[in-house]
Amino acid sequence: MLNGLWLGFFLTAAAAALGRWLLGGDASVFAAMVESLFAMAKLSVEVMVLLFGTLTLWLGFLRIAEAAGIVDRLARLLGPLFRRLMPEVPAGHPALGLITLNFAANALGLDNAATPIGLKAMRELQTLNPSKDTASNAQILFLVLNASSLTLLPVTIFMYRAQQGAADPTLVFLPILLATSASTLVGLLSVAFMQRLRLWEPVVLAYLLPGALLLGGFMALLATLSAAALATLSSLLGNLTLFGLIVGFLLVGAIRRIKVYECFIEGAKEGFDVAKNLLPYLIAMLCAVGVLRASGALDLALEGIRWTVALTGWDTRFVDALPTALVKPFSGSAARAMLIETMQSQGVDSFAALVAAIIQGSTETTFYVLAVYFGAVGIQRARHAVGCALLAELAGVVAAIGVGYWFFG
Repeated sequence: MLNGLWLGFFLTAAAAALGRWLLGGDASVFAAMVESLFAMAKLSVEVMVLLFGTLTLWLGFLRIAEAAGIVDRLARLLGPLFRRLMPEVPAGHPALGLITLNFAANALGLDNAATPIGLKAMRELQTLNPSKDTASNAQILFLVLNASSLTLLPVTIFMYRAQQGAADPTLVFLPILLATSASTLVGLLSVAFMQRLRLWEPVVLAYLLPGALLLGGFMALLATLSAAALATLSSLLGNLTLFGLIVGFLLVGAIRRIKVYECFIEGAKEGFDVAKNLLPYLIAMLCAVGVLRASGALDLALEGIRWTVALTGWDTRFVDALPTALVKPFSGSAARAMLIETMQSQGVDSFAALVAAIIQGSTETTFYVLAVYFGAVGIQRARHAVGCALLAELAGVVAAIGVGYWFFG
């Protein structure tokens, strides 16, 4: 899928460039495309310089959190909830511990740990699956919640904004938190509807109601604030949460007598290796997106969408953020490239770039998650997994646009 998407970017750019040359007499388009290739290759390296530092720093602190048992504690905290949401999984089954550990790791931004733990959880669920080529109810719920974007601390998005010169990289923290809550809630409700899960059970309500009431009350409070106050509050909470977590990790590690410095260095080494391996993918996608923009194909597609939206009488400023939303279900690297390109072309603190950042933080690579998680255990019939996951994705995009207008519109 990723191979076809990447090739399609170049072929579409080539067709658009030929059209501009043969029909419009614009031969300069080819020079612009070649120039864009080199410019995007240079930008990739510039992005990677900060990415090296950010991933090295963050994975170092997260290794302390793992060693101090913070992730395990979160897993135990969520265990009773998932026992009720997956009634066909016996109490005490290894899958429940792995599932809660996966979600706890995702919430903390531990992507490196979350994926292998998630694959182990899917294999454990497969041992309970009576039809090995068809997804079970528990496997579908687990996958949809993973595909609904559970990361509550989008450090990499802060990093991309910082690299592009944002005055306040954490400005989008609160909007992302609200939008990702919407996508996860819709994912859970859609699966609950299809599987007739009893969300009104006391244990489930004990988990969901306080969170819903807290979020609702928080949104009611936000509704009383001006746009400037919202931006200030989002910045404060973003910076306070990020630094507070770091201090918290260090304090808990010290109390548990963890050698925090040695532990940080161990995790930082892993961060360096992860960042190094991302460079080829970043170059590939940024260059493809740059060529697509330089050929005029991307602008042509956006103008078509903008014209359609204008016919309805809606504001069209969000259209420039849509490239990130359109490719996110297929490829995380392509969406990342679209986000960076939008920041470059529109300005890092422009409305389009801010909405694109919220979309990036509140949605997930649905088809990639489906392919990896179901492919790992040989699932061929996904049942309602695809529909529920895409509905959660759509909810995340719509919520991101709405929250973007609320905060920055």
